[in-house]
Parts: sequence; C-alpha cells; structure tokens
Amino acid sequence: MWTGSISFGLVNIPVRLYSGTESKGLDLNMLHSKDGGRIRYARICRKDGKEVPWNEIVKGYEHQEGDFIVLTKEDFEKADKKETNALDIQQFVDREEIDIRYFEKPYYLEPDKKAAKAYALLHEALKESGKLALVKFVIRQREHLGVILPIGRGLVLNQMRFPEELRHGGDLSLPTGKETTKAEVEMGKELIKSQTKPFIPEDYHDTYTAKLEAIIEEKAKGKKPVAKGKEPEPTQTKDLMAALKASLAGAQK
Repeated sequence: MWTGSISFGLVNIPVRLYSGTESKGLDLNMLHSKDGGRIRYARICRKDGKEVPWNEIVKGYEHQEGDFIVLTKEDFEKADKKETNALDIQQFVDREEIDIRYFEKPYYLEPDKKAAKAYALLHEALKESGKLALVKFVIRQREHLGVILPIGRGLVLNQMRFPEELRHGGDLSLPTGKETTKAEVEMGKELIKSQTKPFIPEDYHDTYTAKLEAIIEEKAKGKKPVAKGKEPEPTQTKDLMAALKASLAGAQK
C-alpha cells in the first residue's frame, strides 16, 4: 500500500506497509426491486449531466460557495514531501495510556532487506520496554496519527484517530452512578469474575454472516427461512438482583 521509512532518532528504517485486515462479510449487490437489475454507480457532472471518466476527475476544495480550488498531485507533495514517505516517531508511551477509542486500523510493517537489523533493534527495544512508538504519517493525502508496536516477530502500525475526531458524548442522557446499590455492584463483580478467562481470538467467529449464508442457501432451494429468536426485554429495576443471582448461578454451574 505504501513505502517509506521509520525515523528512529538518527536511525532510518525503510519499510513497506500492508493492510492488516480484510473483509470477510457477504458480497451483496444492490438490485432494482422491480426487475432485479443490478444498480450501477455513475460519476455524473452536475453541469452537463454527462458521465465523467476517471482520468478527467480532479480534486477540489470549495473555499467559497460554488468556487473551487483544484489541487494536483504536485500540490499534495508540496505540502510536505518528506512527511509523505516517513513514519516519524514523535515520542514513546506506555500501552495503558492510550484510550481504546483512538485505535482505528492495523497495518503490517515489513522491512527492506538492508534494514533487517535496525528493524529488529526497534522491535526488541519496544518489546522489552513495553512501550509504543507514537508516529505521524501521511497516506492518501491525509495526515494520520498512529502507534508502532511489536506483535510476534514483526512490527504493526495501528492507525489512530485524532482527538477532534472523537465524539465525547457530553449530550447523552447517562446514569449518574447512584442508581445501584453496593450489593448489586458486588454481585455484578462476582458475575464478571466468574466469566473472566484468557482471550483466544480463534474462539470467536462471524456467526451473523453464517446465518445469512444459511438463509441464502434455503432461499436458493425455494424454502422460506424461519425467523429465529426474539429481541430480549430490558431487565426491570426491581428484578435486577434476581437476574444477577440467576446469572451467577448459571455461570458457576
């Protein structure tokens, strides 16, 4: 996806960036409900109403209503050509310092053959110190924040959100924390303790997509799928302790 280098003090580590995720959901198409025809997206010019080929499309910023400033590839590079090819380490932080809401998308970092030793040095230093390397980088004409961390024998770049991208939820209607009793909280803690175990990613699968695939298979055979399950009712306040006790008993059993 991207080639550049990690700037580690005066050490320069050339790397290649690869996506660390891939979509495994169903590939669904949009269809016309009347005739089943597939829907096609077209790039239509609002001035002449005609479809525009990709090679005639440019990017522009509307600095006044209806007045656009066109930006070229050279303009993006001029913004800071050095930053477009660098993972510039800003500082090092403890893992627990970063709110999980900031993490957005992981990428694998592969070293250039000549940079294997420097790459291994950064990997081992991060691993033994328990720190994360906070970096800034540019990809697809946009600056991002991220952290580099060691996973297995490699380094992973986790793209982050900037603080202004997070909604802080100040306008939400939330409980004050005084709605529960100490006994109920203690029972909740017991339930959490009884269901605490090591996280094994392979234990979890996309069951929703599997159910959709089963429905598609049934419909392909001309069968009518049967609805399964029902939406759970919210637990009433007066039944909260009883529900906690029953849950704890079931977990222990």
